[in-house]
Amino acid sequence: MPDSRPFAPLARDAMAYVLAGGRGSRLLELTDNRAKPAVYFGGKTRIIDFALSNAINSGIRRIGVATQYKAHSLIRHLQNGWNFLRPGRNESFDILPASQRVSEDQWYAGTADAVYQNIDIIEDYAPKYIVILAGDHIYKMDYEIMLQQHVDSGANVTVGCLEVPRMEATGFGVMHVDENFVITDFVEKPKDPPSIPGRPDVALASMGIYVFETNFLMDQLRRDASDPNSQRDFGKDIIPHIVRHGKAVAHRFNRSVVRSAMEPDSEAYWRDVGTVDAYWQANIDLTDIVPPLDVYDRDWPIWTYAEINPPAKFVHDEDGRRGMAISSLVSGDCIISGGSLNRSLLFTGVRVHSYSHLDHAVVLPRTDIGRSARIRNAVIDRGVHIPDGLVIGEDPELDAKRFRRTESGICLVTRAMIERLSY
Repeated sequence: MPDSRPFAPLARDAMAYVLAGGRGSRLLELTDNRAKPAVYFGGKTRIIDFALSNAINSGIRRIGVATQYKAHSLIRHLQNGWNFLRPGRNESFDILPASQRVSEDQWYAGTADAVYQNIDIIEDYAPKYIVILAGDHIYKMDYEIMLQQHVDSGANVTVGCLEVPRMEATGFGVMHVDENFVITDFVEKPKDPPSIPGRPDVALASMGIYVFETNFLMDQLRRDASDPNSQRDFGKDIIPHIVRHGKAVAHRFNRSVVRSAMEPDSEAYWRDVGTVDAYWQANIDLTDIVPPLDVYDRDWPIWTYAEINPPAKFVHDEDGRRGMAISSLVSGDCIISGGSLNRSLLFTGVRVHSYSHLDHAVVLPRTDIGRSARIRNAVIDRGVHIPDGLVIGEDPELDAKRFRRTESGICLVTRAMIERLSY
């Protein structure tokens, strides 16, 4: 695969290490059988594809992915979609499940431990730099720019940060920085977040992205592993220690965010799709005329496993039975057979039968929507068969009895929930 840019010197000496072991319990039943990074997003990708694509597009050709919770779906996706890196080209792609390599009774105890337990693999590749990434966020970012700042600043660690309204930062790890963006304190989920110097209403929230020189990080991980009081976590242990005893520098996301060439002044798009509401909204956002996240940008593509599928198909043209979609995304192998869509997103292989109507619906792969069904403001899990005539999203009390309904009115529907309706 060619570089998206002709020259990326620091990235060539870097390894990306993706932490993809989290359950994502706030996504409720969507993560009953898959880890959060393996959850479907955007019609044909998985959440983890964004961090991996950022690495590839930045020029990084050595990648490791640490998995743990219900990892089969994630591992299968990685094997199918990310097997193009070749050792003969000084490339590598390692899937690193928690395998009790350090101790027979110890899985990954925290984010730092998920790296520590694979030190021998990392050191065997001998990258000069290592970029630690969370595998469960939606964004586009050029890590080469962050690597360059890390080298230029002489930092021991560079921390990727979002600029957010100060009182919205209470759920993040927040950086207290000086006028040069050197981190002077790292506060986990503060009630009164510190602001950026000169900008009293803005705080710097950690993105869970860290750049280290590899040898320095290995020393820190060994030191942390010997501390019986450590929680083996980057945000709680490693980063605060470096802030106190070394030099930690904040990297602002808006310096390295990849925007569409068509919308160079668009927002610095980053989303934690960790709740059903946030997940639904981020997918529905893609149906905007000009969405804040450009998935059509060929200069910074989102790589994924590309299934071999026939095109989407729309059939029937009668009043009330017209296969049509308005402001919607429809993936390959979908058949819209006399049904209609509005502001909806359909993943691969969905069937929408006659007289049915979907409005602001996110429908995961291989789902079947029965005749005359009406679905509004919903997420339908993979492989669900919606019975003929079922109505979702119109009666809040009935929805809450049958399905998972959030406070904002979004319904999550799974196969088990539909099966219970027949009893």
